[in-house]
Amino acid sequence: MVLERQRTLKMARSAHAYVRGNTLKFYEWLDGLPRGTLPEGPPIWICGDCHLGNLGPLADADGRVEIQIRDLDQTVIGNPTHDLVRLGLSLASAARGSDLPGVVTARMLEEMIAGYAAGLGEDEGHRQPPEPDVVRSVRRRALGRHWKHLARERLKGAEPTIPLGRKFWALDVPERRALEDLFQEEEVHRLVLALSGRSADAEAHLIDAAYWMKGCSSLGFLRYAALVGISEPHNKRRLALVDLKEAIEPAAPTSPGVEMPSDPAERVVAGARALSPNLGERMLPVHLLGKPVVIRELAPQDLKLDVDQFGREEAVRAAHYLAYVVGKAHGRQMDTDARSGWRAEVTRGTGTEDGAPSWLWSSVVELAGRHEVGYLQHCLRYAGQQAA
Repeated sequence: MVLERQRTLKMARSAHAYVRGNTLKFYEWLDGLPRGTLPEGPPIWICGDCHLGNLGPLADADGRVEIQIRDLDQTVIGNPTHDLVRLGLSLASAARGSDLPGVVTARMLEEMIAGYAAGLGEDEGHRQPPEPDVVRSVRRRALGRHWKHLARERLKGAEPTIPLGRKFWALDVPERRALEDLFQEEEVHRLVLALSGRSADAEAHLIDAAYWMKGCSSLGFLRYAALVGISEPHNKRRLALVDLKEAIEPAAPTSPGVEMPSDPAERVVAGARALSPNLGERMLPVHLLGKPVVIRELAPQDLKLDVDQFGREEAVRAAHYLAYVVGKAHGRQMDTDARSGWRAEVTRGTGTEDGAPSWLWSSVVELAGRHEVGYLQHCLRYAGQQAA
């Protein structure tokens, strides 16, 4: 009940927050489309929930930072068009929240397709577009971050404990025991020691753990934060903050006839390794309390793009750049012929006075309308709950 109220509150804060937290509404719309309404791309791993908040800087095991897709809960082998429409809706929602006129949204969707096409051809001499200010600023923050910044944000102090309160809740005895057993497993031990600068002779042990009340998608499912101590030779000690998140069945539809891991945690990790190598190499599928769970260490450089307000030109540049990131993630899974054919298909109808392809524009317009209605109804229910 508490978790459901928190989810309702998060989604009532703005129409953009509602779009971010309501993946199911997007796929309900998609399920009702006649076949052929959207282009059918090569079946590849897609994000499945490709909105603004799911893109951002991610560090690899050696600390190198790149803007990639950062949340793969809904990843499946599916139609890459679904990521494009979802991103288009998110960008249109952010533009609306910034009180930008509709002509800016039209330009954003046009530039989104241009950026995506450039990302598809990234291995064929296409240059990376310049980073917009919203990306450049968060990357600079990411590059300057170290463990002390992560500890200050997440742990609220230098003491090696997880402070219980609004976000972190106490565990019961079976939960604590299950986590202690998990961190004794060899694979988990190797994962924690894999990041740059750690000795292979080090020992890792669980110091503290708590239930983590975080995000809309994980509310109501297993979600834990674990503080791990790393003892290295010469009495050197480090700390690691580990995120454990239950993997659930995706709402995103899969392409016909494809084979994916049946275990949800294995599916999430496989998708991450295909789409976001920096993240995928730091993830491991495990089982905890009988549930499939993805475990990963949080790196200080892992940040998301929080867009409160867009300026006109900044919105257009961001649309181009972020779609480039998605195109690059999709394109690395295709051979040269497949990339070329898909780029030609997805850009068909651009370069005219109509701007973005009609399938993208009409999809985003319809979805924006549906989500605006859904958001207001959601707020009405929230107001009723508050009154009660």
